[in-house]
Amino acid sequence: MFTPATPPRTRTRARRLITVTVLLVAAIAVVLVARQTTAPPSPPPAPTPPGAAPSPTPTAPVDEATALATRPMLTLSREAALPHELTTVTAGPPITVPRPAPIANRLIADGVPATAEGALGWLADLNETALRGGDPATYLRAYSESALPHAPAPQGSGLYALLTSFRERADIRPGELKPGLTVTYDVTQGLIKGTADESRFAVVCTLGQLNFDYQGQSTSMGIGDCQALRWTGTAWRIAPGARAAYATHAWPGSIESVTAGYRPLTRDGVR
Repeated sequence: MFTPATPPRTRTRARRLITVTVLLVAAIAVVLVARQTTAPPSPPPAPTPPGAAPSPTPTAPVDEATALATRPMLTLSREAALPHELTTVTAGPPITVPRPAPIANRLIADGVPATAEGALGWLADLNETALRGGDPATYLRAYSESALPHAPAPQGSGLYALLTSFRERADIRPGELKPGLTVTYDVTQGLIKGTADESRFAVVCTLGQLNFDYQGQSTSMGIGDCQALRWTGTAWRIAPGARAAYATHAWPGSIESVTAGYRPLTRDGVR
């Protein structure tokens, strides 16, 4: 029986979709591997002289903010980040966050209150702006505008690693425009990990849908990001000191996102 061949255009479109999906899955794998990186082991203690009583192992105190920032988040498989069934279960009521106001001559908006919800709303806007277009150069600019002196380097961010890995595998240089490629990040969930220093320090996390569209073919993945933020007296900024532990990646609205503690976000009262 004769079976008509798949039209060349259909085969080409299918290859594009498969390629973008494979590249995105490979990129998220890089982030998952990176979050497994641990600090180098402490040097062994000096040997105790014969007959001497062993001295107690010294411990360096860890301040509350550092302990909060570095406490590990739940780790899931890469499959948890792929589109799959949603759940009606929630980790709690929606979190209402403000929308930052645009600032002239700045990429990142500002003007949120000195609350943990304000910090989460600001980070959601930062990440959506920084990931728009999928260009590591844009992410670097957005991060640089938003970080205080001695904040962690942007190159260690999971989002930067994801964008860089995707572009390298797709053979697209940072700053290079790729006709037909659009990238967006839509934050729909978040969590407040905690606050310290009388709420002037907050660790908050976003979870959103990272969408890649290449010449009409689309693929998506659930991507999270956690940042340690410091209130300067007028604005939230990425804090100096320890980098926040990498976020949990999960498909927004899935049971895995609920298990990780993510809750729906309400912005200015509009879902």
